[in-house]
Amino acid sequence: MDKMHDLFSVKGKVACVTGASSGLGRRAATVLAEAGALVVGVARRADALADWQAETNGDTHAVACDISDRDALEPLATEVSSPFGAPDILIHAAGINTRQVADEVTPEGWDVTVGLNLTAPFFLSQHLVPAMKAKNWGRIVNFASLQSTRAFPGGIAYGATKAGIAQLTRAMAEAWSPFGITANAVGPGFFHTELTAAVFEDPARAATNAAQTCIGRNGTVKDMDGPLLFLCSDASSYVTGQVLMVDGGFTAK
Repeated sequence: MDKMHDLFSVKGKVACVTGASSGLGRRAATVLAEAGALVVGVARRADALADWQAETNGDTHAVACDISDRDALEPLATEVSSPFGAPDILIHAAGINTRQVADEVTPEGWDVTVGLNLTAPFFLSQHLVPAMKAKNWGRIVNFASLQSTRAFPGGIAYGATKAGIAQLTRAMAEAWSPFGITANAVGPGFFHTELTAAVFEDPARAATNAAQTCIGRNGTVKDMDGPLLFLCSDASSYVTGQVLMVDGGFTAK
């Protein structure tokens, strides 16, 4: 039993989680801290990060940063490595969905979506990978989406970035897995978070989404705990370049 527990352990690992102030990013940061990782949470909102720290058991540190600003990523890599050392685990959960329909997409909406959802995961990883290479151990977990493979109304910019995340994950694996670094993605289905609030404000729409899953319900944030601990631990040492859909079977139907 101890060996099995150790296989899924993240105790003592340093983890950096973007988007840690809310939603699935907050849950990821919380579950890693409570599992014994040393967690640096990154988000724009310092007040929400402070709330996360106050509610979480474990060793944590908060860094307020707008990661859609590409120039902020190199200094951020230095800052997140300061409190506990260079991250062993990097989770890219920060994201935005402007929900602009194709004919109304603005250059500003497009740029912020691409910058936050796709550019930041690559360049922040690029800055932090050398330390992972030096240890011959690292875990990168990106956030894909149902829209990595499905087209939804009002999701053209968001969907393009999430399709890009799927390929970015494979390309990261090709580039960095020879150095002991796995790169995978989770693809959440419909979870009630700030990002999906518009969906859940319509009970009929939420019920329709639940009915489209094989399980028959929408996700709760705790449904992400097991997949994340698997992808962040030694249990997934021979898994890389994959998108694990955590969607109740939505994409199976």
